[in-house]
Amino acid sequence: MSIESRASYTIQLIDDHHMLRMGLIALAQISNRISIQWLESANLSEAIDAYHLHANIDLVLLDLNLPDSQGLQGLKYFLSKFPNARVAIFSATEDEFVVRQALALGALDFVPKSASADATLHLIEALLVGFQPTQKITNHEDTKRLTNLVSPLTDTLNPTQLKVLELVLAGMSNQEIANSCKLALGTVKNTVSSLMLAMDVRSRSHLISMFR
Repeated sequence: MSIESRASYTIQLIDDHHMLRMGLIALAQISNRISIQWLESANLSEAIDAYHLHANIDLVLLDLNLPDSQGLQGLKYFLSKFPNARVAIFSATEDEFVVRQALALGALDFVPKSASADATLHLIEALLVGFQPTQKITNHEDTKRLTNLVSPLTDTLNPTQLKVLELVLAGMSNQEIANSCKLALGTVKNTVSSLMLAMDVRSRSHLISMFR
């Protein structure tokens, strides 16, 4: 399908920053490369109500940090309501681990807010015409493990803790994690200890069992 094969597309933009929404919409209008009808939502609850009312939304751009939804729980909840929705993450967060989690949960791709205006518009256009993401998680066990990591237990963890947790669940030793992440062994040990404290467990095996 080419850009010219459709007269107009509908995008739902879910972001709590009004000026950012206005800026992206203005850029798309100025570019004049493609006609887009925009549906704006400032929080997840509002977005779900709006999606119910519009049957022909071609793409959803979802921010990860909304007033009523923090992190990937918003993506997980939105897709549980609308399994066939075409959702791309639109976020200032660019941590590789978060990107991989989002793709594992079913996001089409990751649109970084730090990208240039032209790059952002080109990626949005590509997503509208059926572009497939270049980053894919094809291993079933990896997908299952990453999906399991997205739970209320992990909402308060920082990117380093999430990355170390993923590798702990993969069966790596502290030294292997240190080598893989290029971290000091002491840093890994402290991170694992902080994970056990956050999860209120006393052993590594107990920690692993919570995500099986």
